[in-house]
Amino acid sequence: MPAPDDFRWPDGSRLALSIVVNVEEGAEHNIRDGDKGPEPVDELGAVPKKPMRMHGSESNYLYGIKAGAPRILRILDQHGIEATWTAAALALERAPELAAAIRARGDEVAAHGYRWTHQFWMDEAKEREFITKAADSIERTIGTRPSGWLSRYLHTDNTRRLIAEAGFSYHMDDYSDDFPFWDRVETADGQSKPMIILPYAMDSNDMKFWLAPSLTAKDWLDYAVATFDELHAESQEVGARMMSLGLHLRIIGRPGRIGAFRKFLDHVTAQDGVWIACRRKIAQAFAEAVPIGD
Repeated sequence: MPAPDDFRWPDGSRLALSIVVNVEEGAEHNIRDGDKGPEPVDELGAVPKKPMRMHGSESNYLYGIKAGAPRILRILDQHGIEATWTAAALALERAPELAAAIRARGDEVAAHGYRWTHQFWMDEAKEREFITKAADSIERTIGTRPSGWLSRYLHTDNTRRLIAEAGFSYHMDDYSDDFPFWDRVETADGQSKPMIILPYAMDSNDMKFWLAPSLTAKDWLDYAVATFDELHAESQEVGARMMSLGLHLRIIGRPGRIGAFRKFLDHVTAQDGVWIACRRKIAQAFAEAVPIGD
C-alpha cells in the first residue's frame, strides 16, 4: 500500500533510512552447542562431510566481534547515527562488551532469534520457546525488551502470531515494498491483532559481497548510493519512502569493505529530507500517522 500523499516522517522528511547491523557471531551452528554440524565456511560456502569443529571458520565469526564491530561503531559515532542491531540473542550473551557498547549508544536491538538458526522446522511449541527465550535474553543484556523480529530468512505460518503474542510490535521478514504497512495476525482466541510490517531489503545487503556474482566494495557502494538516490527522488516526487541497509559485523567490518559504509554515510548525511532512525522509531512514527486499515 503506498504512503498517504501528505505523509511526512517526524522531522518533515519524506525518506526514512534504517541502518540494520546483524549480530550473529557466536550464535551460529556449532557442534559444541549440540548442533549436528557446523556452519558453512564464510566466503567459501564449504561444508565438511562429517560433524566437526571448524576452528578457522569460528575465528572468522570471532573477527566480526573483535575487529568488525569496533569499526562499525566508530563510523556510526562519527556520523552521529543510531542503528538497529538485529541480534541473535546468544551472540550478545557471548559478547558482553559489544552489548555494553550498544546499550551505551542507546541503540535499538531487535530479535534475530535466540540462536542464528532456521525456524522452518520448529513446531509451534518449539518456536514459541525460541521466540520467548530470545526476547528474555535481549532484555537481560540490553535492558529493553525487543520490539522487532527478523528470522534467519525462513519462518513458519505461526511466526507472526507467536511474535504478536510475545509482545513484538513489528516484523521484518518481508521484502514486498519500500514503505511500512499494516497486517493482521490471528490470535489464539480466533480474533486478530494488528502488526506493523517493516520491509527489509536483500539487494542492498552486504551479503552481496559473498553471493555470486559477488560485488566489490566499489560495486556495493555504487548500488547502495543508487538505491538511496532513487528512493530519495521518489520520496520527493511520488510519496514517502523507507530504505533499509543491512550489514554484518564479519562482512562489512573487513578493512577492504568498511570504507564503502563510511562513504555511503558521507553521501546520505549530506542530503536534505532524510530521517535516519532505528526501526522501532520508524514503526512508531508510521503507527501514529497511518491509522490501522488506511
